[in-house]
Amino acid sequence: MNNIHKTAIIEEGAILGDNITIGAYTIIGKDVKIGDGTRIDSHTVIAGKTTIGKDNHIYSHAAIGTDPQDLKFNGEEVELIIGDNNKIREFTLFNPGTEGGGSITRIGSNNLFMGYVHVAHDVIIGDNCVFANCATLAGHVEIDDYVVVGGLTPIHQFCKIGTQVMIGGGSVVTQDIPPYCLAEGNKAVLRGLNLNGLRRRFDNREDINAVKTAYKALFESGNPLADTAKELHENENKYVKNLASFCLETKRGIPYNRK
Repeated sequence: MNNIHKTAIIEEGAILGDNITIGAYTIIGKDVKIGDGTRIDSHTVIAGKTTIGKDNHIYSHAAIGTDPQDLKFNGEEVELIIGDNNKIREFTLFNPGTEGGGSITRIGSNNLFMGYVHVAHDVIIGDNCVFANCATLAGHVEIDDYVVVGGLTPIHQFCKIGTQVMIGGGSVVTQDIPPYCLAEGNKAVLRGLNLNGLRRRFDNREDINAVKTAYKALFESGNPLADTAKELHENENKYVKNLASFCLETKRGIPYNRK
């Protein structure tokens, strides 16, 4: 049984699962699909072709699926897809994709979006990430799993953030941040490895040591990054290979202090 406040507006065509709660003065558009167990608090707008998974909690005054803030957008059919068990706090803004970026903004599961976070058009976000207050993701940004973005941090369009990255609060990210790294500053540069994250999630100490060695070779040796990454890509350790692959595939470059 769903619990829908009498002042909420559910447009004809919207598809609601079971055990959904919708608060006062919330508006759900006609092309919205909402999965079982999701809770939507008061004064929220969910619009457009938006699919929301199970057991999410969307807090009051969020705007989800409204038109992308892209001057090239001309009303074409675009989409926003959100996974399961996300917490989306007050005054957040999530936009769908655009035709030029694949038409889909896609968000995974088990993420926390604190107040005033903006997720722009064509953004791809993995699972188990944390975005602190006022983090701002520009169009076409890609975020892997287990990423933490500090508050008041903008990320430039088309940037890629690798898995298990931590970005310090108040940073300005204009280039790609490789997996397992810590970045901070305006403009953000690499400050080392996200060792706390690695200790929580890596299988053993040997893997951490292997990534430490690879990090030094890539970013502290003074050798050409591409050449070092090609060598490390042949490494048998899957984490080292992942780090090397990211460095070889970067489009916006990596912000480290070259010697």
